[in-house]
Amino acid sequence: MTKYLARHIVRFALLMLAVGLVVFALVSVSPIDPVQANVGQAAYVNMSEAKRAQLASYWGGDVPFWERFANWAGALLHGDMGTSLRFNAPVSEVIAHRAANSLALMGIAWLVSGVLGFALGVVAGARRGGAVDRVVRGYCFLLASTPTFWLGLLILMIFAVQLGWFPIGFSVPIGVSAADVTLADAAHHLVLPALTLSVTGVANIALHTREKVVDVLESDYVRFARARGESDLSVVLHHCLRNVALPAVTLQCAFISEIFGGSVLVEQVFSYPGLGQAAVTAGLGGDVALLAGIALVSAALVFGGNLLANILYGVLDPRMRVSEGRA
Repeated sequence: MTKYLARHIVRFALLMLAVGLVVFALVSVSPIDPVQANVGQAAYVNMSEAKRAQLASYWGGDVPFWERFANWAGALLHGDMGTSLRFNAPVSEVIAHRAANSLALMGIAWLVSGVLGFALGVVAGARRGGAVDRVVRGYCFLLASTPTFWLGLLILMIFAVQLGWFPIGFSVPIGVSAADVTLADAAHHLVLPALTLSVTGVANIALHTREKVVDVLESDYVRFARARGESDLSVVLHHCLRNVALPAVTLQCAFISEIFGGSVLVEQVFSYPGLGQAAVTAGLGGDVALLAGIALVSAALVFGGNLLANILYGVLDPRMRVSEGRA
């Protein structure tokens, strides 16, 4: 167990180092001028060269790449993620303020899409070739080919604009102080973004689970179970679910990265103040400290998802516990 934990800690440290290095490298070659992006085109044109140089120095534009990265990495080791130039606040505070909204959105979408996709996949596989199977596959193929932002706009127009059942955007009612916002208000604003992100995540897990169910139903031990007189429901409950749960868990835990990527688009469509929207703002403004901080958080989420899958492997399949113990 000690070797297992040490190996994952080393991998996590190397992942954080690589993510930070890639973010700094991409921002350094980006054509976006942070001074022009943050002060505006009109103010930039009328600004003197001395003032531009002063702001460029403030934004770190005149510091070599490796020096900037080394300064940031050294401060990060002491718990300092830097200061967001776009929000004029410490990066840790900006991320902490936005993370609650994003984690609630992604957590609900991840759970709903996983449970619904797994259930639809099992039902479709058990009724292969039937009407239910055709409906589920058609539904999944349609979702897989639908852009997330387009689906978000469609849901927004129907349920917020035409029907008026939900607010158009934001995470809290407009004009209401943070102290007066209730849990019901936050949940009301969360419904449409979570619905959009959940619906788009159903297709992959449903189609993958369906194929695994079909493979299990065509196996020799299922034929033997049917020969013994077991019903279709008994075969699915006692032979299918446990065998298809492991690959479903693998796919769903790997889906965390796609959930985060989809949340960026969803948060933009619904003006939902989360990490995705903050990442877009940081990218367009050349805010490298905030962008690097969000990238580290997202990488940690993906790493945590994969680690969670490894832990669940041992719960679902005792053979995995034996192999990990030997390692």
